Amino acid sequence: MSSFHAVAIPTEVADSVRATMKSPKYGFPVHREVAAGRAPCRHCLEVIKLHDEELLLFTMDAFHGIEVPPSPGPVYIHAEQCIRFGGNGGIPEPYRGRLLTLEAFGADRKLIAEVRAANSQEEAIAEKLFANPEVEYVQVRSTEAGCYLFRLERN
Repeated sequence: MSSFHAVAIPTEVADSVRATMKSPKYGFPVHREVAAGRAPCRHCLEVIKLHDEELLLFTMDAFHGIEVPPSPGPVYIHAEQCIRFGGNGGIPEPYRGRLLTLEAFGADRKLIAEVRAANSQEEAIAEKLFANPEVEYVQVRSTEAGCYLFRLERN
């Protein structure tokens, strides 16, 4: 069993984006289209089905409510309601074996470590990062696209 769990964006954020078609905090317009490439939903943490499901693309601050200054970037969610990820620990299945960058942060958003995961080493890397008592949380990003995927927190 992992010593950490993945945290998806709050349902309130996803619902607000769907209802207003504006990005939270910034008010930028949301873009809606049928998924044309790999698009992970930041709410259910599943991949939006290529050429089948619609997605919403919007600007979100991955540090909102946690730290300042903001760090806005593009994220996707399903255009239709989905159930928020509530996994029981570890890296969610759709992200295992992917090229991920794990950023470990301490107090005052101090970047303690940034590690690129390959060859299905993401679980071991996350465990090693959380072994450091200074690490408060880990942001997981796509190494290829650079965008925020989800946050990891200790159990």
